[in-house]
Amino acid sequence: MKKVVLAFSGGLDTSFCCIYLSKDLGLEVHSVVVNTGGFSGDELAQIEQRAYSLGVKSHAVVDETQNYYDSSIKYLIFGNVLKNATYPLSVSAERVSQATAIANYAKKIGAEYVAHGSTGAGNDQVRFDMIFNTLIPEVAIITPIRDLKLSREEEIEYLHKHGVAFNAEKARYSINKGIWGTSVGGKETLTSHETLPEEAWPTPVTSETPRRVTIDFERGEPVALDGNRIGPVKVIQELQAIAQPYGIGRDIHVGDTIIGIKGRVGFEAAAPLVIIKAHHTLEKHTLTKWQLSWKDQLGAFYGNWMHEGQMHDPVMRDIEAFLQSAQQTVTGKVFVELHPYRFVVIGVESPHDLMSNKFGSYGEMNNTWSGDDVKGFSKIFGNQVSIWHKVNEKQ
Repeated sequence: MKKVVLAFSGGLDTSFCCIYLSKDLGLEVHSVVVNTGGFSGDELAQIEQRAYSLGVKSHAVVDETQNYYDSSIKYLIFGNVLKNATYPLSVSAERVSQATAIANYAKKIGAEYVAHGSTGAGNDQVRFDMIFNTLIPEVAIITPIRDLKLSREEEIEYLHKHGVAFNAEKARYSINKGIWGTSVGGKETLTSHETLPEEAWPTPVTSETPRRVTIDFERGEPVALDGNRIGPVKVIQELQAIAQPYGIGRDIHVGDTIIGIKGRVGFEAAAPLVIIKAHHTLEKHTLTKWQLSWKDQLGAFYGNWMHEGQMHDPVMRDIEAFLQSAQQTVTGKVFVELHPYRFVVIGVESPHDLMSNKFGSYGEMNNTWSGDDVKGFSKIFGNQVSIWHKVNEKQ
């Protein structure tokens, strides 16, 4: 019997896939769930129980949390990546990491097929297909939900026929939780004019008293929170637990999907937004003008190309090398104050701070050049533009 690795979540679509792949296609189903920091131990146990109740031959949990940080999140921080100046790629980056892990697992167990439960309307189908085609081109891809074009009701009816009970009541809001943020979809995000109500957000607002936190960065990575050196993954998780109850990081992203349509998604991502803003502030103190300029351009491209599922394009390794190099002096403390629905970056301390009064104070007297130096510099710096106007003034 031929093996198929199924990217499994335990929801309706992947439950249908389990039965369909084994009963209709006669394949040996090996389900796998990739944890990128969004599942609790209890949730993973429930998913495993669900998989075996559906008759899978084996079920595996691949914990990608640390690797997800090392291969993706770290560079999103280095690049201060917010797609359309809004979205920290909470789900986009996660799907790329998950697809890569599933491809590696399929290779590991020698599967002839790999399957996912994506529909034909979203970004994930492209991300999964492209990464599978790149990393495991010899493995055939099966996508039952997309290919059969089944309605939710038809899927439930199919499962009932095979003795599988499934609650037909659909949750009002779809939630996808990961270490780099939680997405929220509902009827409001299918419109252009409505916003999500308070009850839609997974984390209620319970913190009201302003609180200061200190984030220590070392070569661009957040390594300590309030003086406790716990490493980047723990900093993200603990900062999220502190800041999300303030309602920080809630927003709705409107973006262009890979397949060419506009899409809206709500998200709450307190830690990503605080860390990116804090990191960017530290960079503005410690990097030169042109380092910042090129980082802005390359970071934007990197985020867009990751969103499109193109994480395995070698140009991404080239950009990562630049981003890593640019972080050599991005070390110091950033002080942030948390308030309900907002946060403020108070300031930074860094041994690499270029804003030093040893060289001059902006708007005041300088210490290292004279007024005559500036007069000469201004003439030379504007020389070509001056020549252009003299040549073309009569025209």
